[in-house]
Order: sequence, then C-alpha cells, then structure tokens
Amino acid sequence: MTCLIFDFDGTIAETLGAIVRILNQLAPQFGYRPVNAEALASLQNLNTQQIIQQSEMASYKVPFLIRRLQTELNQEIDQLELIEGMETTLRSLHAQNYCLGIVTSNSAKNVHRFLQHHNIDELFRFIYTGTRILGKSRMLRKAIRREALDQTQVVYVGDETRDIEAAHAVGLKVAAVTWGFNSRRSLEAHHPDFLLTHPSDLMQITRQWHESGHPRRL
Repeated sequence: MTCLIFDFDGTIAETLGAIVRILNQLAPQFGYRPVNAEALASLQNLNTQQIIQQSEMASYKVPFLIRRLQTELNQEIDQLELIEGMETTLRSLHAQNYCLGIVTSNSAKNVHRFLQHHNIDELFRFIYTGTRILGKSRMLRKAIRREALDQTQVVYVGDETRDIEAAHAVGLKVAAVTWGFNSRRSLEAHHPDFLLTHPSDLMQITRQWHESGHPRRL
C-alpha cells in the first residue's frame, strides 16, 4: 500500500511559536538558556545534536523536558492552527486512497485532540508516538512492521533534519518541508529526496508516484 507518513509539529500543526514560548518558560527549571528571535534563527540552521550541545543541558533531562513540553502544549492544543493548505492536501490524498499516518515525538493525546478539533482525525490510518527526540527511526520501523507497509511505497514528511536522518536510516524516501523548524539551507544539506515549499507540492509527488509506481525524485 502506498503511504505518506507525517511528522506532526511544524509539519501538520503550526506549533513552533507555542513550543518556543513554553521552552523559554521551562528554561530556568531545566537549566538551559531561553532564546530570542535572533538565537532561534541561528538554531534553525543546526541539527538536533548541535542544538542539545549548545543548550548545555544535561542529556538525561531531555526526555523529562519533552514530557513536560507535551503536558504544557496540551493546554493550548485547541488554539493551535493547521499549516495553511494542509487540510486541503490531506483530504485530497485521502480521497485518492493514499494511506496516511503520523510518527511524532509529541504525545498521542495531543495529536488526537488536535486532529479531532480540526475534524481530520478520520483521515489518518495510524499514529505512533514516543518521547525519544532521536528515536524516530525506531518508531518508523515499528509503524512499517505493524501496518504491514512496503517501505519502497512509503514517504516520510517532516520539517527537521532529524526527520531526514530517521527516514534515511530506515531506507525510506523523505520529503522535507520548508515551513517548519529547520531552515531550507539546513534541510538541503541533509539531502532529502523532495523539498516542499507548500503542502500542495505533495500532490506533484503523488502524481508522478501514480504514473511510475514508486516515489522518485522530482
């Protein structure tokens, strides 16, 4: 079955502003420096490991920070918006019988609540979540195995360099989106198979996918 698996934060949901605000509020408790707009722009050119190193936060605290972030984000989930153009694209892909799924570091509770709030929960066949910030390759393998997917017929869609790294580690094609966290320059340096500037660009990928029988670089 042909399948598009999506990251959630920054890819489907416009969460960057809320996440940055919450992380700045939690900075004193977890021992890292809050960021201003200039510092954020700089971080968007780095990969995840580099960001953690620059924060000078003890690595063992990261899973605890992620859980706390998820809890705080849940308080705002109903106020968060879909990425512009994403709903139309998702509904079109679903209507064309593409399998749609989500693999994310956010919580299942947050994702389900957001999808239900925007009335798009029925579009997704599965959701896999975890708190390991660098554990997406494991989650992708689990999704492929449990959903009985042919990995040659899967594209992962995400907004961070770690999404590209995770997909390539599993042997998946990956579409990097430029409207999320990492900068276009940073994404390009990690060599995604596709680079998207708008959700509707996914329709071009699926058109040639339908014609050729497998996703190819455009």
